[in-house]
Amino acid sequence: MSDAVSPLAPSTYPDMPSIAGVRIATAAAGIKYRGRTDVMMMVLDEGTSVAGVFTTSRCPSAPVDFCRANLPGGAARTVVVNSGNANAFTGRRGRETTHATAEAAAAAVGCSVSEVFLASTGVIGEPLDAGRFTHVLPELAQTATDSAWRHAAEAIMTTDTYPKMATSTVDFGGVSVNINGIAKGAGMIAPDMATMLSFVATDAAIAAPVLQGLLAEAVAPSFNSVTVDSDTSTSDTLLMFATGRAGNAPVTDADDARLGAFRAALRELLTDLARQVARDGEGARKEIQVRVEGAVDDASARRIALSIANSPLVKTAIAGEDANWGRVVMAVGKAGEPADRDRLAISFGSVRVAVDGERDPAYSEAEASEAMKEDVIRILVDIGLGDGAWTVYGCDLTKEYVAINGDYRS
Repeated sequence: MSDAVSPLAPSTYPDMPSIAGVRIATAAAGIKYRGRTDVMMMVLDEGTSVAGVFTTSRCPSAPVDFCRANLPGGAARTVVVNSGNANAFTGRRGRETTHATAEAAAAAVGCSVSEVFLASTGVIGEPLDAGRFTHVLPELAQTATDSAWRHAAEAIMTTDTYPKMATSTVDFGGVSVNINGIAKGAGMIAPDMATMLSFVATDAAIAAPVLQGLLAEAVAPSFNSVTVDSDTSTSDTLLMFATGRAGNAPVTDADDARLGAFRAALRELLTDLARQVARDGEGARKEIQVRVEGAVDDASARRIALSIANSPLVKTAIAGEDANWGRVVMAVGKAGEPADRDRLAISFGSVRVAVDGERDPAYSEAEASEAMKEDVIRILVDIGLGDGAWTVYGCDLTKEYVAINGDYRS
């Protein structure tokens, strides 16, 4: 957790309502950090269903493996998260730590180990002793409250400069249901499922298979479309819980008409959290939104947008407020996707800088430069070949990113 708050941090934070069936507590175990909390425990009512998506890294952390093994059971009673150590690439000792943590959590809550979910974030390759923090779990289980969402968001932070939270209330077939979400992430952000750690809960009654489908669908345009540095974490975990305490008749069919508003609200909430991660990218001073249209299909548009958003040359130009649109041309060309140079059009905000394969005849350096002074830089690229479209969220690349990551372990 950084002392200097990002200039892109929100000016206010949402009032997070309680989610019936969810209680939260945090503790300072001193795993790495001093003077702050670093353990979060979420206690869930019996009957809570769970869905999850995880990193696509071929070197996943021990907690990711543990969660993947428990997910098919579809039931969750508690989540334990620690910050400061990722428990990744820790071999047998890492697996022993996850099992010891899960056993301690299960005993504290009164559930089976198969209903426990874990996540860890921090330094990779450092052994994590479960004894450093499992002793706090019994007290956390006893003192957990329904109003500690911000405390939870703060406890899971590493190089984040502010807690990331979002909430939504939805009419669910005449029943009002709440959705709350928290996330952490500032570096090693370019996942193919989620971004670092995120936990979402709703009081709606939704069966685990349906919940899994909803989450997988909502991840694509949100957490799967954000990048800070093109590096996929070993620990990426997104878990969603449905306690069923809102009082709606349980949803067991993915085609249930009541899911329409809920589906849209979940996508919007995850996109909000994903953008917060991008805006808190390590050293970031600008948010970047890349919109690609006219691609041969959506998948192609996404790959082109990621090529632009991940380009160090594009990112540094934006950091320097330089309207160097030639770097966008470069990033489109290197994406390996169908593109026609002579149909390409590029805009920065409302200022079109290139069209039909050359600089716009009405190009104004002054107008383009003015557009680069905004906190949010919107890049629109029209490929001119089809109907495919996608939006990717990212941030600029500054000297501070190098400073943070050149000294991460100290």
